[in-house]
Amino acid sequence: MKLLPSTRNEKPARVARARRLQRALTLPEMMITLAVFIVTLGGVMASHLYGLRMAQVICPKLGASDEARAAVSKLVEEVRSAKILRVGTGSLQGFAEIPVNTPQRGNSIQIYPSLETNAWVRYFWDSTDNRLKRTTNGASSTMVVANAVSNQLVFTAEDYAGRILTNNYDNRIIGLKLEFFQIQYPKTAVGPGNYYDYYQLHTRIARRSIL
Repeated sequence: MKLLPSTRNEKPARVARARRLQRALTLPEMMITLAVFIVTLGGVMASHLYGLRMAQVICPKLGASDEARAAVSKLVEEVRSAKILRVGTGSLQGFAEIPVNTPQRGNSIQIYPSLETNAWVRYFWDSTDNRLKRTTNGASSTMVVANAVSNQLVFTAEDYAGRILTNNYDNRIIGLKLEFFQIQYPKTAVGPGNYYDYYQLHTRIARRSIL
């Protein structure tokens, strides 16, 4: 009985395939493989470095937003629910309201939650450490609201169009402006060569109820 041609050639074909599998890479093949590996590794490293740069940009922005939110949340709520508001010059030791017929702007605001004037909350900018602070009647210490604030005239009394008033109108709007020279979380300086040329928080707050 004769073997079919395919049967006769089957063993040499298997041997040839086995020899090809065992054959080592030639120098051109090694160079091409190494070049592909280097290009792939370079792409991975470039993507990683880009991600790190983006994280450096985003983290200060998130820190600035967090600090701004923390700085105004309690102040906004206390102004909105206040019965009496006074803009003036203040510190831990005392408060002086801005006189009538004088632009209503200063470093401090005194908030009366009720018509009882002996109970109050005071926010003021402290020039000794450039911080916005909060204190209450009878307290001997303060709570820091915002750090690294550069502007002294933090509070204003305005009308509906944003014009600074010269009288103590009952329906006025309180303007709050904080100019920061440093972001706290993470701690980053503001200015040329950093992520911000100018970092400012500006908001206007109106009371819920007018007497």
